[in-house]
Amino acid sequence: MKTNILIFALAAIVLSSCGSSDKKKNSDNDTTAVQNVVVPEFNSDSAHAYVAKQVAFGSRVPGSSMQIVCRDWLVSELKRHGAEVFVQEASVRAYNNTILPCYNIIGSINPDAKSRIMLSAHWDSRPYADWDSDPANHSKPIPAANDGASGVGILLEIARVLGEHTPSIGVDIFFWDVEDYGEPKDNQGQEKEDTWGLGSQYWSKNPHKVGYNVRYGILLDMTGATNATFYQEGFSMRFAPGIMRKVWDHAHALGYEKYFLNEEANPIMDDHYYVNKYANIPTIDIIHQDKNSETGFYPSWHTMQDDIDKIDKATLKVVGQTLLRTIFYEK
Repeated sequence: MKTNILIFALAAIVLSSCGSSDKKKNSDNDTTAVQNVVVPEFNSDSAHAYVAKQVAFGSRVPGSSMQIVCRDWLVSELKRHGAEVFVQEASVRAYNNTILPCYNIIGSINPDAKSRIMLSAHWDSRPYADWDSDPANHSKPIPAANDGASGVGILLEIARVLGEHTPSIGVDIFFWDVEDYGEPKDNQGQEKEDTWGLGSQYWSKNPHKVGYNVRYGILLDMTGATNATFYQEGFSMRFAPGIMRKVWDHAHALGYEKYFLNEEANPIMDDHYYVNKYANIPTIDIIHQDKNSETGFYPSWHTMQDDIDKIDKATLKVVGQTLLRTIFYEK
């Protein structure tokens, strides 16, 4: 996604391995109980293969044939790993009044568990490489390896692991559609509000189950680039600071301090914003931000260079292992 982060910064002002034993103080909002927890291992090779598979389909732009092909594959993979799957179908209106087909995919693991958390990522591809250095590419869809496929790949690997190691809590994996169809940079006079995250907006106002609720949510976005920096995103700190601290503590306990930085960054109008605002589920965004870049994101963001060669298994491992630790430390 992700519109100009400086605009939203101003808006915000206005308003260890498998079989190992891990001991620590669990900082879940001042909880100090010492736990002895076995956390399964996240397989970064498997996660990378899931990312590569999505990219091999081609761009998964809403309304394209590859949207349907990828949708069916995601559903089959979640089912293969034992998840109970629901596909929420909707029609949503884009910034230019185009009506787009939208498929939010929800896979529930350990569906009978009362205590649950939500993990999510968007699976669609942006139809415009509008930040590419070559203007001729601005109307082309991006490969969307990092901006989309990386988070989905991590969550598919999480689903595989949880299919073999049932957690004590329930985990609902959401793949949001039509997240990245916002107005192209070349067309903008001013940013149109709420034109991104259309799938998560729809679900947040129309949940797939009446009365659906979870303890909290974690969104992944752009989680596969080399040396990624995950700052504490502004809306996450506004809506769910305790969850942010919990996840960052787990990352630091694993030695991932250089990735998960204890420094706040600009708020990003991403899927988690709508889950917080409309569904009232405290949700954070693990998203790669770069304070030294022109866009505020990684160099290949919204360009034709956002391809599989930019995906780093080490970063997939960092994020995936952090999520597994978070899951297995919950009760």
